Amino acid sequence: MAIDIKTVAGPDIRPYLDDLARLRITVFREFPYLYDGSAEYEAEYLKAYTEAAASCIVLALDGEQVVGASTGIPLAKAGTEIREPWLSQPEAPEQIFYFGESVLLSGYRGQGIGKRFFNEREAWAQRLGGYSLLTFCAVIRPVDHPQRPPEYVALDRFWDNRGFQKRAGCVCRMSWKEVTEATELMHTLQFWTKAV
Repeated sequence: MAIDIKTVAGPDIRPYLDDLARLRITVFREFPYLYDGSAEYEAEYLKAYTEAAASCIVLALDGEQVVGASTGIPLAKAGTEIREPWLSQPEAPEQIFYFGESVLLSGYRGQGIGKRFFNEREAWAQRLGGYSLLTFCAVIRPVDHPQRPPEYVALDRFWDNRGFQKRAGCVCRMSWKEVTEATELMHTLQFWTKAV
């Protein structure tokens, strides 16, 4: 199947926010995030991408249907939980471009779209200029987590192959409601980085 990849930015992001929210709620419901999302939370969270002129969304389109999306935003414009750990790191937040989520419906995985998401966001940050570091974060889950599916494969090798490495001691904490819980839980996420 032919999937089109398109990068949108600035005001062109707005028409795709509902698609991105839908994908986040669907994909992050799976392990390892187990996120029990809501449209109300998504609307508030995604506002940052419309307010930061240098942000982008890379879209995977099957015809007119958005089947995947990946976001990027200057770290200085990202949420407080994302920015805070970098205040004790040697790089200034203004030098860092943050890769947000990459969400892709399961039927479209294994076709190289995830690689395109990383390549397109990296190219975007390079076109903007002024960034020395790329980063993203991923939730930390124990190998014996009770919700871990037998077929689950962690993405560490995929990220290694994209040139990213774990940033020792650089983590953030975020709370969200899991599908099996009645209230929000605090989660620790590990940062990965790559020099531009």
